[in-house]
Amino acid sequence: MMETDPQGSRAVGLDLGTSRIVSAQCQDTDILFGTQLNAFTTIPFSKLTEGVLKKERIPYVLQDSEITVYGDESERFANLFHTETRRPMRRGVLNPDELTSATMVREIVMLVTGEKNGRGQKLCFSIPAAPLGAGEAVATHQSQMMRMLCDLGYEVRSIPEGLAVVYGEMESSNYTGIGVSCGGGLCNVCLSYLSVPVFSFSIPKAGDFIDISAANARGESATRIRAIKEESFCFNGHFASKTHQAIGEYYDEMIHALVAAIRDTLAGVQSMPKLNRPIPLVLAGGSVLVSGFRDRFEKQLRETELPVAIAEVRLAPNPQHSTARGALVAAMSEI
Repeated sequence: MMETDPQGSRAVGLDLGTSRIVSAQCQDTDILFGTQLNAFTTIPFSKLTEGVLKKERIPYVLQDSEITVYGDESERFANLFHTETRRPMRRGVLNPDELTSATMVREIVMLVTGEKNGRGQKLCFSIPAAPLGAGEAVATHQSQMMRMLCDLGYEVRSIPEGLAVVYGEMESSNYTGIGVSCGGGLCNVCLSYLSVPVFSFSIPKAGDFIDISAANARGESATRIRAIKEESFCFNGHFASKTHQAIGEYYDEMIHALVAAIRDTLAGVQSMPKLNRPIPLVLAGGSVLVSGFRDRFEKQLRETELPVAIAEVRLAPNPQHSTARGALVAAMSEI
């Protein structure tokens, strides 16, 4: 496996998420992860400002008469100027409202991999399962990302995001089980049997849905809601404020929609493999990080009648790395 494969350094796993871009690469017996916000913001150009950014090693590009700061640092500058960060991707695919979306993703990919030239390395990147009615958008996104990564010098393939979670977290069950990735733009789900995907799907209620809905309800910015959610929100039986209550209500709406979609999709499978034992379900993605999420999700799941038995509901050890780790497993299988 990847921990001992001497060729591992020639492979890259890449999670192209709406909220974050994460890379995974082997170094000796370790896996090194790089992660950055998939976001940017613009500030007025001046030679002084550009000089300061260079001195502080803050990633940026010059565009017209503006400086575009991208990655993690974009949130700091957006907060400084009381604006929202801008997103190169929306609901798992390139954002059609941002003309520079592909350029920004390219810059962030180079930032997380530390490479401007892939030098022929095998690279596997995640793609979302298409939400209902959005198949064409996913196909176009996949084609654009494939072309961009090939131009960077990689030998490229893609993997559905839910299947990447299975590859990253379910070696012990021979890659049989349900992988769930709750990200920013989408929740992706895949049922895999012995590494072969039985089905993949996604729903558009995810982290961004929670942030935007709670922001509208409370008259706050989505960036501010996201910060509160990540810093202080938890499921502990009571809410510290009305903002926490709003976040909790929309989290519950996401969980209910996700469990219902899993139930309905399982019930609709025409040729379900014969499962001799209950299967595991693994939760991954940034939106599962809040304290109490796993218990909240499992409670809803156990109260729902499913056509297959679930052995356990497990939180990935590092949920934000699961998709990139699984993409790395897929990339290394090609070496």
